[in-house]
Amino acid sequence: MEQFEIAAEARELKGKGASRRLRRTGYIPGIVYGAGQEPVNIQLEHNDVIKHTGHEAFYSHILSLKLPTGTQRVVLKDMQRHPYKALVMHMDFLRVDEKEKLTMRVPLHFTNEETAIGVKSGGVVSHVMTELEVLCFPRDLPEYIEVDVAKMDLGDTLHLSDITVPSGVEIVSLLQGGDDALPVVSIHLPRAGAETDAKEEADEGTDSTE
Repeated sequence: MEQFEIAAEARELKGKGASRRLRRTGYIPGIVYGAGQEPVNIQLEHNDVIKHTGHEAFYSHILSLKLPTGTQRVVLKDMQRHPYKALVMHMDFLRVDEKEKLTMRVPLHFTNEETAIGVKSGGVVSHVMTELEVLCFPRDLPEYIEVDVAKMDLGDTLHLSDITVPSGVEIVSLLQGGDDALPVVSIHLPRAGAETDAKEEADEGTDSTE
């Protein structure tokens, strides 16, 4: 399992103006809260953070937040991005309490897609969901949840109630009385339009009249 360490400093000034000035100097304003402690305003180096944001696991792992007062175990609860620039605008971190359950979004990893029965029959896999919101103690937080589609045939759909999660992990939607028949992944024949488009592209590729 990957480990992520992020250095942070206490942030004295607050407000939109202070945050704008902070960003211009290459820092990201943020806050860390939870675990029965007072919230602390922090600032993080943008270049240090951005190298982690391309990792899927960064968003569902327990992170090490290194502060002058010591290292704290946290999870990322919110990250605001600039609407069109490759900039992180603000980050919220929740302290981890080993005795309290966490609610986190965990990615789904679909396995055996190429060898699935339905794919061998000409079908395509459609991912209706790409992540699940789960509830668990920090020690049980999975890096991802695996969904094996090997036995799925054409027309088959796996629903929320079909997903197997690790021991100690619960699906939030089901705990809240959500629809256990919500689709997660299916295998179906390609759309006729897609087949036509592909055929037209192939015909154009063999056309030598131009």
